[in-house]
Amino acid sequence: MATNRDYYEILNVERSASADDIKRAYRKMAMKYHPDRNPDNRDAERKFKESAEAYEVLADPDKRQRYDQFGHDGLRGISGHDFTHMDAGDISSMFEDIFGGGIGMGGRGRRSRGMGRGASLETVIDLTLDEVASGKEKQIEFQRMDHCPPCSGSGGKPGTQPAACATCDGQGKVAQSGLGGMFRMVTTCPTCHGAGRQYREHCPDCGGDGRKPKRRVLTVKIPAGIHDGQAVRVPSEGEPGNNGGARGDLHVVIRVAEHDLFIREDDHLILKMPVSFTQAALGDKVKVPTLDGHAELTIQAGTQHGKVFRIPEKGLPNLRGGRRGDLAVMLMIEIPKKMSEKQKQLLRDFALTENHDIMPQSKSFWEKIKGSMGCLL
Repeated sequence: MATNRDYYEILNVERSASADDIKRAYRKMAMKYHPDRNPDNRDAERKFKESAEAYEVLADPDKRQRYDQFGHDGLRGISGHDFTHMDAGDISSMFEDIFGGGIGMGGRGRRSRGMGRGASLETVIDLTLDEVASGKEKQIEFQRMDHCPPCSGSGGKPGTQPAACATCDGQGKVAQSGLGGMFRMVTTCPTCHGAGRQYREHCPDCGGDGRKPKRRVLTVKIPAGIHDGQAVRVPSEGEPGNNGGARGDLHVVIRVAEHDLFIREDDHLILKMPVSFTQAALGDKVKVPTLDGHAELTIQAGTQHGKVFRIPEKGLPNLRGGRRGDLAVMLMIEIPKKMSEKQKQLLRDFALTENHDIMPQSKSFWEKIKGSMGCLL
């Protein structure tokens, strides 16, 4: 999740708000802060994306229950989008049912009569950290509703022609009176859905729907440096629109598997590397594993447990700039559990030569103890 602000506060609703209240509140916020209506306004864009993140959680009953009980911590590991890196148009298309075909200014994304943009789809693919480092082309397979082949998506019986809709008389709209006839409200015709024409006989293959499920195979290029939860938008690979309307998009959500050695921190990697106490005490040159081979690291004599060494540009590439982050190597000094008698004797001899008062860690420790207990000594 990109923000730690309270989701109810972002949408300006009470915690007891109904699903419809949340939907209305999100639409109001999205309309107000949409980048098309606030050009070059970064604050408005941030609020637009914050409201999308809040709505995605609060509109999902399971996510909302987790959030109400545990806050943001309850959403860790739960599937969700990283809206901070998404385009406003992609976000709008995700919630097509709310925006009704577009909320931008100047007509962008609006529907012409009888035409509706198709639904956008979402699929998930898994990547390894190695694939994130180099970028990857992935073949994906998914199912979508597509034009029915026999009727070419018209929904009519092949060989027949559409006629004017009997409900709207070919207008695509119907008018309803309200408040005792004081005004009239014009809405899209519920029979032909605004097309103005309809087939009298339906296609036997699709039953008049004009669409049938179809498997689709694509190769998608995943950019190097992508983060878990981000999505790659593949334009016009969603479902077809109504009456010749544009296709929706396909959103490929990325899930990055945990690595056996490395922990990711933005573009940097963290490696907890074990070394022996003799290597730490005497110093050594060691080979450090990286995502693209090995790097050499010099351990200075007297290195302490937990010391962090930074190896430049051995992390992950930045998604936008391409510059690689660093690899932070944290040394973990291992104490052997089993030793030979000779090793034990060597350590006993060494122990006799130790001066505990001048060892850096113990000296600091005992100084703190004496300082806090001086009045009792």
